[in-house]
Amino acid sequence: MNNLVFEYPYVLLLLILIPILWWWNVKKRSYHKYNFIKWPHIHALPLKTKGIRTFLFNSLPYLRLLALAFIIIAMSRPQLKNVSSSVEHEGIDIVLVNDISGSMLAQDFIPNRLEAAKNIAEDFINKRPNDRIGLVAFSGSAYTACPITYDHEILKYQLKQLRTGIITDGTAIGDGIMVAISRLQKSDANSKVMILLTDGVNNAGYVDPVTAAQIAQTMGIHIYTIGVGTRGKAPYPFQDPFGRIVYDYVEVLIDEDLLINIANNTDGKYFRATDNESLKQIYEEIDQLEKTRFHYSTIVSHQDIFDIPLFIALICLLLEGILRWGIIKQRV
Repeated sequence: MNNLVFEYPYVLLLLILIPILWWWNVKKRSYHKYNFIKWPHIHALPLKTKGIRTFLFNSLPYLRLLALAFIIIAMSRPQLKNVSSSVEHEGIDIVLVNDISGSMLAQDFIPNRLEAAKNIAEDFINKRPNDRIGLVAFSGSAYTACPITYDHEILKYQLKQLRTGIITDGTAIGDGIMVAISRLQKSDANSKVMILLTDGVNNAGYVDPVTAAQIAQTMGIHIYTIGVGTRGKAPYPFQDPFGRIVYDYVEVLIDEDLLINIANNTDGKYFRATDNESLKQIYEEIDQLEKTRFHYSTIVSHQDIFDIPLFIALICLLLEGILRWGIIKQRV
């Protein structure tokens, strides 16, 4: 009923005539005059109760009133309003480039840097269902953990599988950027983004990070860089000669100048995360900076259905005619 509209709603005011005509019909019947004759005894009078013909005859005016009501409704031109919507979005292709070197096990984040980064990245993925997202991991070298995809369940599964020790230890930032570029080079998205997260200094790999950033810049890729680690020293787990896990505090060394340079050369931004909460806020800020743009269009169409009340009115008039001339056989 929410989609039912009337082209000429003011015509419905004529429906006021229906109760007036009904009242007039009832009033006319109540003033009907009957002739009386005297009869010596009531039991001597052959009584005949009202039959179905009498009932049908009394219903004739109401069939005509019902037909009139539906004719008035048809005159108001009822329509069904069909609303269809379409949503288009300007796609964004994003590659998460995560450091999985041994230093990511430092516990200045809860439970450690790597697990905190994975959990917060998963929340970021959940907030962007309309974007293609991929995953690159790097340590002493780099590899594609998941190509850019709309299947975020597979992406999150691969994200959870990241751990240290999969590849040679080290920090090959340049290689990580180049592998991510290879994932984005065939992208036709309006916006291409890379989120690079590391806790160290570039000390491995084959590609200079600044050169890799310059290549990304020529391809229109924005790189947001995140340095993770507290300021000063952080607790790091070691295994002693007896196989026990012991902790020692190690100096946190992040090449912030390099990360700032990479971000500036690609129209991105550098962030420093010192704990879980600050890292979460960084991802939220990136989410706002690279917001997916939606385009909404709405099409409204109207379908006339005045033929339905006209058909009902015709049925009422036909039924009245059949009853009056075919069954009751009494003229008005």
